[in-house]
Amino acid sequence: MYTSQEQAERSAPATRPAEQSAPASRPAQESAPATRPAEQSAPASRPAQESAPATRPAEQSAPATRPAQQSAPAGRRGLHALIRTKDGWAVQHAIVTVTDMTGQQVARAEADAEGVVSTGPLAPGVYTAVATAAGYTPAALTAIATGSGAAELGTVVLARQGGVDLPPPGIWTLDPAHCTIAATAQHLGLSTVRGRFTQFAGRIEVGPDPETSSVAADIVAGSIDTGNGTRDDHLRSADFLNADAYRMISYRGTGLTPAGPDRWIVHGTLTLAGVKRPVDLDLAYLGTGPDPWGGLRAAFRAGTELRREDFAMTYNQVVRAGVNLIGSTLKVELDIQAVQGTSLP
Repeated sequence: MYTSQEQAERSAPATRPAEQSAPASRPAQESAPATRPAEQSAPASRPAQESAPATRPAEQSAPATRPAQQSAPAGRRGLHALIRTKDGWAVQHAIVTVTDMTGQQVARAEADAEGVVSTGPLAPGVYTAVATAAGYTPAALTAIATGSGAAELGTVVLARQGGVDLPPPGIWTLDPAHCTIAATAQHLGLSTVRGRFTQFAGRIEVGPDPETSSVAADIVAGSIDTGNGTRDDHLRSADFLNADAYRMISYRGTGLTPAGPDRWIVHGTLTLAGVKRPVDLDLAYLGTGPDPWGGLRAAFRAGTELRREDFAMTYNQVVRAGVNLIGSTLKVELDIQAVQGTSLP
């Protein structure tokens, strides 16, 4: 009889063939290195492993793409600036000219649609950059180019010539829901009567040069509303607006003249009750901003004073010596909100 230990020792040789048979399985283990290249992006057999050098050039081909990275210096950014108005809008037609300390021009670039100006790399040193645009006062700044050839100017603000500003050039459409066209007349020499027109349409076209800007507005004469039906009917009659014969009141502005910071004089013609007269508007530009519908809006306030007799509105009644029922002048006030573009949201 054998002890359990002796039986285990005697049975061990029976298992050794399995261990000795391991060499038969070693090719599979030895083939493992052939699978390791799979981790290195190579096929799982030795021939593929031997062919791996054929695939390595793909890994070694990376330097072939490096020249593009190494060629970046040729496309490096030099002087960079954002050209903006006081309200932060791009001045798309701006030009930036760069000169060195001797006054020699070394670069010149035009702003893109976003008002961005970029030049090629500059030699390290100090430069003068001058930003210009039609209708704006030029701005000169000092730029310092680093060893990389870059010079950052940041945001350059251009002011309108004469110290006055307007919205970005283009067409702006009046939004009647957010506009008021009102007229005020004196009554009995004591107080005033206010009325407004509820139906109108118009557009403003801001030119690159303010003097080329224009305004067009059409008002439905019969839409006058003073809050009193009897009075409104009288105002629509031939004594005043003659709305049946002349349905529309129209204004055409043909140019602007600066009148101070953010203030302009609009030169135009008013056609009222069939009579056409030159009328200037005092215009104040209030600024621009985005609206909740994804649009951009500009706000204005304008006003003028009209003499009724200039438009054949001579109706009146004398209530007492030197006092008429209705004053001889009308004060016109406009609060305008316009949306950038040719249509409303």
